[in-house]
Amino acid sequence: MRFTRQVRTLDWLVARPIAHRGLHGGDVVENTPAAFAAAMAEGYTIECDLQLTADGEAVVFHDERLERLTAAKGWVKDMNAAGLRALGVQTLAELLEQVAGKAPLLIEIKSHWDGNVALVKRALGVLKSYEGAHCLMSFDPELIAAVKQLSPHSIRGIVADRAVDSYYTALPFSRRLELRALSHLPRTAPHFISYNFRDLPFAPVTAYRQDGNPVIGWTIRSHEDASAARRYSDQITFEGFRA
Repeated sequence: MRFTRQVRTLDWLVARPIAHRGLHGGDVVENTPAAFAAAMAEGYTIECDLQLTADGEAVVFHDERLERLTAAKGWVKDMNAAGLRALGVQTLAELLEQVAGKAPLLIEIKSHWDGNVALVKRALGVLKSYEGAHCLMSFDPELIAAVKQLSPHSIRGIVADRAVDSYYTALPFSRRLELRALSHLPRTAPHFISYNFRDLPFAPVTAYRQDGNPVIGWTIRSHEDASAARRYSDQITFEGFRA
């Protein structure tokens, strides 16, 4: 691990492997209190995801739809927080109460790529009085630019890959190109990049890291992949094994 000034400033971010959506598997479901408790018990940093509800609440859930992880059907954005809580979904505020500074938090803001920054605003509002180590990150540069504008001192990061997956096909070519080349970096000014380790090395990420900025590799699912990822990153986000 490198010890540049920037990495030292964010030593909490890269000090421990990062449990992807908490430490889950078997009967322990991702992004749940049980997954976060398991990660804390083993001393890992926690990664989690946020979605916005119909009533403007930030809830801890990865998918846009409910089917994969709950017995319900439909869009998360069409449910209110109370209804989601009944399905076992935490609010961000409840997560913060559970973690209470006992583990660093990497909080990914999920995007519908529509320019809506309501989830950013709600997350920042909930986090305003939270004293534990945490940061906000997203695949969507517009959301991270909003974090920079609304809360310049909040630690922010870009989650990225080569932007060639079908996930991106609905975006205009100019936006896909911006994501692929990381040409938004002067505008978003992230404190770190979380990058798909299978796409590394990649020149823009290498240059960013050579400038002394921390890079995290995602998502690592074996010790072999962990060794490969650590050649090009300062820490890993993992699942499916003990890093």
